[in-house]
Amino acid sequence: MQNDTANQISEVIEQDVWGSIKDFLDFTLLTKPFELTVGIVLLVIFVFILTSIVLRLVRNFIASKLLNEDKLKFISVFKFVKYVVYLIVILITLSSSGVDISILLTASAALFVGVGLALQELFQDIIGGIFIILDKSLLVGDIIEIDSKVARVFEIKLRTTRALTRDDKVMIIPNHKFISDTVYNYTQNHRTTRECVKVGVAYGSDTQKVRTLLLDCVDKQKGVLKNPKPFVLFEDFGDSALLFGVYFYIGDSFTDPKIKSEIRFKIDDSFRENNISIPFPQRDIHIFNPKIEPKDS
Repeated sequence: MQNDTANQISEVIEQDVWGSIKDFLDFTLLTKPFELTVGIVLLVIFVFILTSIVLRLVRNFIASKLLNEDKLKFISVFKFVKYVVYLIVILITLSSSGVDISILLTASAALFVGVGLALQELFQDIIGGIFIILDKSLLVGDIIEIDSKVARVFEIKLRTTRALTRDDKVMIIPNHKFISDTVYNYTQNHRTTRECVKVGVAYGSDTQKVRTLLLDCVDKQKGVLKNPKPFVLFEDFGDSALLFGVYFYIGDSFTDPKIKSEIRFKIDDSFRENNISIPFPQRDIHIFNPKIEPKDS
């Protein structure tokens, strides 16, 4: 009697429960009868675990050969690649097991098109992050200018880049901006940058003395490099002044405003001591007073 009861339970499970699942799969997803067995499920699980182990070994092997700075970038890219590999391996495993995945691929393609249109900017950010990491167009510590703001990069992720401005505010920059917009990298080639302070002096001033005073002010300023040497350009004859520019090199562009401010203070003090004036804007005004003839009475 126990055998009869077990057989009845087995028939109910196979015909009613398992049969309903197969009919649902055959109707919704597949174009031919589908045999979902425990072996297929175990195979998918085994392949998934094996793929995870292989990917972990590959990641650890490559990361061990990289510097700490490049290692973080590689791990960010590897996370994106890992999910793509999982998807491809699972689809290949199902297809090799006799599962017809053509409808799945068709439905997925339509789904990915819709998702791609909705998340177009997100994908652009991810692609931009991959390009930044691979071609090293941007590195941690670089000083950049974007949207008229100067900032120092302290973190590069797959979707966004974070930079600290001179006001100690964090800029979160979508990575697609580094592809579509013009970005100035002050330290791409080297850490040294050339800066300039401009000033105008009154007409009639001793121009050679002005040059000497400007160079002296720059030489006394802390943070200005001795080599390459600073130099002065007589830039133009302005409307109200003779225009000069003193050019110098610094090793940290992030402190640029402070250094320029200190140099301007020194220039103002030096000009006052040597009787060289910085003129106000001047305009000549001509007033015509036409002679008014008396009217006949």
